[in-house]
Amino acid sequence: MNKSRLEAFSDGVIAIIITIMVLELKIPHGDDWHSLKNLAPKFISYVISFIYVAIYWNNHHHLLSTAKHVTGAMLWSNTHLLFWLSLVPFVTAWAGENHFSELPVATYSFVLLMAAIAYYILSKSIISTHGKDSVLSTAVGKDLKGIISAISYAIAVPLAFLFIPASIFIIVGIALLWLIPDRRIEKRIKEMD
Repeated sequence: MNKSRLEAFSDGVIAIIITIMVLELKIPHGDDWHSLKNLAPKFISYVISFIYVAIYWNNHHHLLSTAKHVTGAMLWSNTHLLFWLSLVPFVTAWAGENHFSELPVATYSFVLLMAAIAYYILSKSIISTHGKDSVLSTAVGKDLKGIISAISYAIAVPLAFLFIPASIFIIVGIALLWLIPDRRIEKRIKEMD
């Protein structure tokens, strides 16, 4: 199978995810600063989630740029990732609506954990298809950045029930860690050209 179909499908799903998230931002009923202040938790939740979806889109692009062809395992791994990303609008709205309370933040962290695991599985699927000497395998190595992210999300889940600001700090911190697309892959692709 040609990878362009997989990329087009993934891009479409991600575009829908962002659309759903922005539709959750309701227009304030007033025209003053107080009206906007009431929208702040939802807007902050939206901004964080938008950044996360953009990070996944950027890194997904880099990930698939290393693949020469697509297998069934890669299709299912990609679908697994898209499933977890499709839950981002729900946890975004829930966290914002409830002013970042315990269970919504824990659930948000859990969805991010599962998306990180799904991304890891997709990368391993690409590596197993293209071999240990493939562009992706040599670029990411042991993928410490990905492993650190998953462990951090796993910590953020129970931490939300103990100290919500620490859980939110982890979520924002990992987003900052990944804000710049994975340059390891870009560098390795340039070396191969």
